[in-house]
Amino acid sequence: MTWLFKALSRLPLRVVHLLGAGLGWLAYWLSPRYTQRMRENLALSGIAQNDAEYRRLLRSIVAEAGKGLLELFVVWGRPFEQALALVRQCDGWEHVEAARAAGRGVILLTPHLGCFEIAGLYCASRMPMTVLYRPPRLRWLQPIMESGRGRGSMTLAPTDVSGVRKLLAALKRGEAIGVLPDQVPGSGEGVWAPFFGRPAYTMTLVGKLVERTQAQVLLVFAERLEKGRGYRLAFMPMQPPMRGEPSQAAGIMNAAVESVVRLRPEQYLWSYNRYKIPQGVAREE
Repeated sequence: MTWLFKALSRLPLRVVHLLGAGLGWLAYWLSPRYTQRMRENLALSGIAQNDAEYRRLLRSIVAEAGKGLLELFVVWGRPFEQALALVRQCDGWEHVEAARAAGRGVILLTPHLGCFEIAGLYCASRMPMTVLYRPPRLRWLQPIMESGRGRGSMTLAPTDVSGVRKLLAALKRGEAIGVLPDQVPGSGEGVWAPFFGRPAYTMTLVGKLVERTQAQVLLVFAERLEKGRGYRLAFMPMQPPMRGEPSQAAGIMNAAVESVVRLRPEQYLWSYNRYKIPQGVAREE
């Protein structure tokens, strides 16, 4: 697997994306559960206005999901500067600079949209950044992931109380942290809030950190450009700002994530089990 990882990282991104698209279709045809979840999440989101648009989007989503998997080997495996060179355009970085000039920390929300790994790498090349880290289920992938992510000014924090303390400390120092806002939290770490019209168990961590630190919250999207040309990064302030009690703040965050997903819905990871019910959490009807 290490040999395969190195080989893939050296291929042109366009070739990797072509192989990834094929892998996406292979997974679609071989995994009924994966396919059902992808189709159901897309259909119930209401993004597609008719059957023709649904079919067109679904074809793109299948291919983009495969690209998203294989491109990780390029982002993690290439030398740091070569990986950063894949970012062809960056819009909105001035919002990060404005927050830093005001002495505020920055919370970067990177949904399962586009190449969120390159977004973190880019930020860590320009300022200190801390992200929560959960070891992968595949043990052979752990050293690859750690070496690929832990570059520049990136700090990896465990997904426990000590990790949350590291996030809080980083924000108080005026640094950045990265969070996957559409990742399902564990029992007691979230509330039910609507996401594309359906109740989704949503983390309260971001709202609590904002309340404690008054950090600037930005949505980050690394758009996958056509024909393997690289990525376009966009940093967008939350509108409206996160505020209120946990359920209200979670609802604001989910609505903001929805708005970004609608920009390029074909690059969202619709196969992710966003609506699962963590053990010990009561289902909301």
